[in-house]
Amino acid sequence: MKQRLLLCTLIVAALPALAQVATNPNAKVDPKNNKVSRPVVEKPKVKLMTRDELRACLIRFDKNEADAKDIKAAQEANAKERADMLKLKEELTQAGQSLNTGAAELKAEREGLIKSQEGLKEQIAKLERADAEKVLADYKAKAAAHDVKIDAYNQAKNKYAEDAKGFDAKVESHNKNTKDLQARTETHLDEVDDWKNECSKKSYDEADEIAVRKELGQTKK
Repeated sequence: MKQRLLLCTLIVAALPALAQVATNPNAKVDPKNNKVSRPVVEKPKVKLMTRDELRACLIRFDKNEADAKDIKAAQEANAKERADMLKLKEELTQAGQSLNTGAAELKAEREGLIKSQEGLKEQIAKLERADAEKVLADYKAKAAAHDVKIDAYNQAKNKYAEDAKGFDAKVESHNKNTKDLQARTETHLDEVDDWKNECSKKSYDEADEIAVRKELGQTKK
């Protein structure tokens, strides 16, 4: 496989038209009409492609053009997928940072509740029953609210873990598709080069071209 500098970008130069033979390649110089006295020189006979060879070249040309369009569309889809994944990665990063912040806040709140609980019995013992019940109810309400926050945090954490797992799978699939697309692009570019070397510089009879294109359902380009 030929070396390439750009693997991901489809670079397909416009395919040159097949060389066309002159109307009369075997014309001779007429000594009577030639002002300079020179001998008649036979021009070398141009070797023309057979109809089978011309047909094969035209079919390959059309296939290369179709492949170029398909590859371009695949590259555009690949680029969009990559952009969507970068956006998703940023969202996951922000979600992870939010979870870290939430975990720190819950830890601080829990430590405050534990500290409050440690002096709760002593505090209640010094209060009237009604006041003691109010203090105890206030502590229980804060503890219950804390438990709700913990449940919400755990749900968010589990969702983040699932989303991150799904993202990793998408990255793996995207990377594989990108690698396959690079290989497909390389193969296509090699086929275009081969067509140029094997078809673009060869001459053919215009009548053969008209007949072959009619056979293939084409019009002259």
